[in-house]
Amino acid sequence: MHFPKPILLFLFLFLIKQGYAQFSLFFENKTLRLDYYHGGNAQNEYFVFDNWKEEPFWGGSTHALIDTLRYGQYFFELIDKESGKVLYSRGYTTLFSEWQTTNEAQSADRIFTESVVMPFPKKPAQINLYSRNRKGVFIQKFSTSFNPADPYIQKADIHYKSFNVHTPADPSQALDIVIIPEGYTSADMELFRQDCKKFADELFSYAPYSEYRDKINIWGIEAPSAESGTDIPVKGIWRNTLLDSRMYTFGIERYLMTSNFKAVRDVAACAPYDQIYILVNTPEYGGGAIFNHYAMSVNSNRSAGKIFIHEFGHSFAGLADEYYNSEVAYNDMYPLDVEPWEPNITTLVDFKRKWKGLIADTIPIPTPNAPQYKHLTGAFEGGGYAAKGIYRPQQDCLMNTFRGNSFCPVCLAAIRRMIEFYTH
Repeated sequence: MHFPKPILLFLFLFLIKQGYAQFSLFFENKTLRLDYYHGGNAQNEYFVFDNWKEEPFWGGSTHALIDTLRYGQYFFELIDKESGKVLYSRGYTTLFSEWQTTNEAQSADRIFTESVVMPFPKKPAQINLYSRNRKGVFIQKFSTSFNPADPYIQKADIHYKSFNVHTPADPSQALDIVIIPEGYTSADMELFRQDCKKFADELFSYAPYSEYRDKINIWGIEAPSAESGTDIPVKGIWRNTLLDSRMYTFGIERYLMTSNFKAVRDVAACAPYDQIYILVNTPEYGGGAIFNHYAMSVNSNRSAGKIFIHEFGHSFAGLADEYYNSEVAYNDMYPLDVEPWEPNITTLVDFKRKWKGLIADTIPIPTPNAPQYKHLTGAFEGGGYAAKGIYRPQQDCLMNTFRGNSFCPVCLAAIRRMIEFYTH
């Protein structure tokens, strides 16, 4: 049956209206932020409540409220107390989970500040946090109650100016990316505006983002630092910057991150957002990203464009690193007897739920790293920081090296799936 275009448009608008009606039944059009402390070591972890914060914008979807992909090391649910209905859920990962796999975590404890955001509930609710065990199963680790009448809910201090970089769509129906400056002084703000435009153009020069220009919003925040640049501890360089970023995170030179996540959230709150990207004003080579947490990279290195695309693949689509021969701080991040949650690597434990269906019958599994398979989809050994036991979809991809200019078909599909989740 074929419907005339006016009828299809009517049906589309009707469904959007119905979705918003359901949203407005349970939520205000603003954000609730739960700040907490996450501590422990390689064997143990704990969560401690810190603070509630009310942010003025809700940049997320008003219809895709339940996370059906369940990516990430952690997962949280917002539950209506009266009915017991799950109103909102999201998967995510944090810097703490990476630190747990380092040598330091074997003999020491650390505490990180973290947070999760959700639409602001109109009625009392419960928030449950879950963490994956070594078998990949989510185990509840923390629970707290929320009452919208609580007088101790802090209101976010919105004192930075936001600006539009590329905003063709309603935030409730778009993927909203906020770009935050790090190490840009007040005198550098015009450079930051230019960099936002430069990296937005970079994003839309790569498939599949180029296919969704009209469904992706990008905002910038004018949030200056006292000094330009970033910390480079090994060189004795320390900069007074807004987000306390530094190279050599976990002792790895190129790993550029911040552990001051509350400061990141405070700046991001100045615009509606789904994803946070931090641009660092330095010519050094570096970056880092964590799924549904944030991405960060440099602005003026000659590889800055591809670093930007690579890191956003991590933070937005949950893509894993496909390389295995570079220095990292992690020890056995992926147990070989468990299928990783990331869509672009596999241990072959449960390959049928990954990309097995994309591989031609004539392609052997595992697939040899031989010239005749160079541009074909298979299961090539080496990925996820391990040379043995973990497999990637193609011999090369932007999640592996920067020799090429494209994502492999598996990564392309994963990015499209995530964009569709946010925008439909």
